[in-house]
Amino acid sequence: MTTYRFITCPECGARIRLYANPIPTVDIIIEMQDKIVLVERKNPPLGLAIPGGFVDYGERVEDAARREAKEETGLEVTIKYLVGVYSDPSRDSRMHTISTVFAAEARGRPQAGDDAAAVILVDPEMIHTNLCFDHSRIINDYLRMKKGKARFSAYS
Repeated sequence: MTTYRFITCPECGARIRLYANPIPTVDIIIEMQDKIVLVERKNPPLGLAIPGGFVDYGERVEDAARREAKEETGLEVTIKYLVGVYSDPSRDSRMHTISTVFAAEARGRPQAGDDAAAVILVDPEMIHTNLCFDHSRIINDYLRMKKGKARFSAYS
């Protein structure tokens, strides 16, 4: 189903079709000391999430993932592989987003920044709470990959 609307050009009066497309986002599972990094969101929707955010115009998704990791956790990351692409229109209650999700590794001391109220290291096997968005599903897929029960594509 294509969704669009029209606006009128103020210069020439032509009708211009505007499409309502999904918004590209990234999420990044940061591995540290056999744990993963979660952020406590400062803005709605509130709760725990893996770091991530919106891809800027003209930005590659892997660069957006590194930028979001740095902004939210203070960590420089090295991307290891692609976990998957998540596009369920209901994954974000605010709007339709499509997220490219990476796994990465980092060293250092995480510090909350940008829109993160706190940063915590968690054993991914011990996450029994619902995370924001579809991040519980993403973590489950990640764990299945780590156990060899799902395939992933190496990212270079």
